[in-house]
Amino acid sequence: MDREQALTLLKKYNEEPFHIRHGFTVEGVMRYFANKNGEDADFWGIVGLLHDVDFEKWPEEHCKKAPELLKEIDASAEMIHAICSHGYGICVDIEPTLPMEKTLFAVDELTGLIGAAAKMRPSKSVQDMEVSSLKKKFKDKKFAAGCSRDVIKQGAEMLGWELDQLFEETIEAMRVDEEKINQYMAENYGE
Repeated sequence: MDREQALTLLKKYNEEPFHIRHGFTVEGVMRYFANKNGEDADFWGIVGLLHDVDFEKWPEEHCKKAPELLKEIDASAEMIHAICSHGYGICVDIEPTLPMEKTLFAVDELTGLIGAAAKMRPSKSVQDMEVSSLKKKFKDKKFAAGCSRDVIKQGAEMLGWELDQLFEETIEAMRVDEEKINQYMAENYGE
């Protein structure tokens, strides 16, 4: 399976630009961490791209419907497990055990929080975002209330990282593809 097949599957089950953008963002962050750790960036990226493949149409079956959809592109058992494990303790009991799975668990909610914080900045960008600014938003439970702070904390613990390190690394990862994602979303979704 290649990225084009993965993107086709994502778009088949996701029409909302928010979900497409989130898939691209998590894909880029996963590729960043894979490259940094000498892992397979293509595999990590596709896992990131498809992690919420079932969420838009089946939110009540999130991470439960995904295996059926992923079989359409002959996803490996390893990929299916990784994608489903990001819902650990939320909607499934599939525990993240591999470094890639722990990374996905840690960054999924956090990318949402960072993205919301970026929209509030004059630049509307992560390029000039500082960890101190993100920490303020993280502490404000009313800001981006749908982004679970507990899951973000649990993800950092899984990785054996302090929150500041996770924040800093994820902001840096999001900077890499931000312009490319914005351009794609503007050309294809009028954002």
